[in-house]
Amino acid sequence: MLWKTVLLLALVGQVRVLENGLLRTPPMGWLAWERFRCNVNCDEDPKNCISERLFMEMADRLAQDGWRDLGYIYLNIDDCWIGGRDENGHLVPDAKRFPNGIAFLADYAHSLGLKLGIYEDVGNFTCMGYPGTTLDKVNQDAQTFAQWKVDMLKLDGCYSTPEERAKGYPMMAAALNATGRPIAFSCSWPAYEGGLPPTVNYSLLADTCNLWRNYDDIQDSWRSVLSILDWFVDHQDILQPVAGPGHWNDPDMLLIGNFGLSFDQAQAQMALWTVLAAPLFMSTDLRAMSARNMDILQNPLMIKINQDPLGIQGRRILKEKSYIEVYMRPLVGYSYALVFFSRRTDMPYHYRSSLAQLNFTGSGLHEAQNVYTGDVISGLRTETNFTVVINPSGVVMWYLYPVRNLGSPQQ
Repeated sequence: MLWKTVLLLALVGQVRVLENGLLRTPPMGWLAWERFRCNVNCDEDPKNCISERLFMEMADRLAQDGWRDLGYIYLNIDDCWIGGRDENGHLVPDAKRFPNGIAFLADYAHSLGLKLGIYEDVGNFTCMGYPGTTLDKVNQDAQTFAQWKVDMLKLDGCYSTPEERAKGYPMMAAALNATGRPIAFSCSWPAYEGGLPPTVNYSLLADTCNLWRNYDDIQDSWRSVLSILDWFVDHQDILQPVAGPGHWNDPDMLLIGNFGLSFDQAQAQMALWTVLAAPLFMSTDLRAMSARNMDILQNPLMIKINQDPLGIQGRRILKEKSYIEVYMRPLVGYSYALVFFSRRTDMPYHYRSSLAQLNFTGSGLHEAQNVYTGDVISGLRTETNFTVVINPSGVVMWYLYPVRNLGSPQQ
C-alpha cells in the first residue's frame, strides 16, 4: 500500500505539469524498436544496426516516399543509442554508431521537415542495460534533450521501483516544460503498474503525458495484435474516456511491412488502430516496403479518420456469435468510422446487418465509403439492410457520413 500512496501523492502534487499543447491528434511516424530491436553489430550488419546511418536513411524515406506529407513526421530512436555519460554526467551517444551526435541527427530530420524522438528510461538502466535516467538526472537529461533539439521523449520504466516511477514521470514532464522547448512526452508508466485503476489514475496521467503505453510490447505476430486488442476492448470503459487531444492511449507500433502478418491482418491492424485513435508509429524497414503495404499505411481516408480533430477513441459496439465484431468511432460532421472485423479463420463471411441493428438512431440518408476499396454505398437509412463480405482475420472499414443532397457529406 505504501507505494500506491506515494504514487497518488506524487500525482496530486504534479497536476497539470504537462501543459505543452502538443499532439492534438495522434502522432504519426516511424520508430525503430520492433523491426530493428537492439542490433548494435555494425561491423557485421551495418545497414540494419542502431546507428546514425539507419536513422538518416529512414529520414530520407519518410521525406521522399510521401510519408511526411501524409503526417508521418516523427523519426524516433528507441533503446541502445546511449554510449554512457561524460565526466559531467551528461548523456552521450555511442561514439562509433553515432559519430556526429544526436544534435546532428535532429538537424538532419528538421532539414527534411521531420521531428526527432529519443528514448530513455526512468530507472537505473534502460531495458537493454544502458544508463538510465535516475531521479537525480531528470533535470539534466531534459536539458540535454532540449539542447539537442529533440521533439519527443519516450521514457520507459525498466529497472525502476513504483516509487521511482511515481516521482520520475511527473518530474520529467515538469523538466521538459522547463526547458522551453516543445517536447512531446511518451510514457510507459501505466504499463508497469498493470494498466488499470486504482493503481493507475488516468485523469492525472493525462496531465503528465501526451501518450502512454498501457499494456505489453507488441511482437511481430497476429497473436500479439489480438492480445493487445483484447485487452483494450476488455477495458474500453476505462480507457476510452481518457483519450483525446493531447493525451492518447498507445497500443504500440504498427507491424505492417514486417514478417508476422498476412495482408488481411495488416489491413486489420491499421483499421483497428485507427478506430482506437491510436498513435501510428510504423516499425518496419521503409527501404524495403512493398507497394501494397505502402497502400495500407498511406491510405488518405484512413489517415483522415485517424487524425480526426474530435479525438474520440472508438469502441467495440457489437460482438456476434459468428465471430464478427463491429467497432465504431464518432468523427466530425456527424460522421463515423465503422470497422467490421472477422475473427474467423475458415472463409470469407457474409455479414448482414443495418444501421438500426448497430444502434444508430435518427432519420435521413447516409453514404458509406469503403476505406480500402473506395466503393460507395448510397441511400442508407437506419433500417436499410446491407451485407459486407469480410475475409478471415480481416476487416471491412466504412467512412459513414450523412448526406443532404447530390450525395455530398454534411459539413
